[in-house]
Amino acid sequence: MKISAMLNYSGDIKKAAAELAQLENAGLDLIWVAEAYGFDSVSVMGYLAAITNKVEIGSAILPIYSRTPTLLAMTAAGLDSMTDGRFHLGLGASGPQVIEGFHGVKYTDPLGRTREIIEVCREVWKREAPLEHHGKHYDIPLPADVASVPPKALKIIQHPVRSDIPTWIAAIGEKNVELTAEVANGWIPILFVPEKAHLVWGNSLAAGKAKRDASLGELQITAGGILSIGEGEDVVALRQLGRSMVALYVGGMGAKGKNFYNTLACRYGYEEEAAEIQDLYLSGKKREAEALVPDELLELTSLCGSPAYIKDRIAAFAEAGVTHLQVAPVPVGGKTGPQLISELKELIG
Repeated sequence: MKISAMLNYSGDIKKAAAELAQLENAGLDLIWVAEAYGFDSVSVMGYLAAITNKVEIGSAILPIYSRTPTLLAMTAAGLDSMTDGRFHLGLGASGPQVIEGFHGVKYTDPLGRTREIIEVCREVWKREAPLEHHGKHYDIPLPADVASVPPKALKIIQHPVRSDIPTWIAAIGEKNVELTAEVANGWIPILFVPEKAHLVWGNSLAAGKAKRDASLGELQITAGGILSIGEGEDVVALRQLGRSMVALYVGGMGAKGKNFYNTLACRYGYEEEAAEIQDLYLSGKKREAEALVPDELLELTSLCGSPAYIKDRIAAFAEAGVTHLQVAPVPVGGKTGPQLISELKELIG
């Protein structure tokens, strides 16, 4: 099992990047860089490529609506070159509020678009022939009757470092998870409860894997949560730091009837809490919403406790198929983030 983490994108990115060098030396295997509606993640990943040597760098995620399929392929190939083959392309649909509200693009058919984008990317990276793709959403090159000049198929100029860059999909919906298990190298879920994952996504994963090309290998999964290792209630209490994030996603991400994370909480068995959290959050009562987040959900989506307890949580995530334990180290008792990564590395063995 490898260790991954998410770069803090909402604060001082240069400071977070400087801290990454220490995490890299401590044994961090993969750093994910998000793109919401702040700085673009490609600039950040290029900067990280220049200041790191061995840690893998992944986008988690690049939204599928804000770039063309060929630009996504070019970006991935460029970052893979800058990192000497250390890049992972994480794709996702984001959500209607960001895509329509910030980018001004219609949020339509995320599954169909994702499938076509991955097909295009892989054709670009292979560089076997000029790109020709004629699908429902993307027509490359444009047909002669709509093109302003005679259309010509092209190949990427440079030769990519790898002809098959690892491609991950962020997904929690049943059909999206099925697509991920069919066509992606890896899966990026959120609020992943290892003990309940098979109940929520088992059928979707099985359906997707039944159509999966064997050449893709086993599906990789990155999941985890807040990490703090030590004895005492002060360590256990750190799982409470996830309360505001869970309330935000379950209560405030999207509108009523169109919140994927709220639906996920319901599928975990927290229907009543999910409804109340959303009502409170959307009415501006964020603190009251946070108070209703189930303690059980916070525990099962984190790794805070004694070394023996952490070993049990590692085993639970491994049993659920997690290949990259994704953690957010929270120092306590004098320990630093890099020390926590080193200790986690030892516990994984």
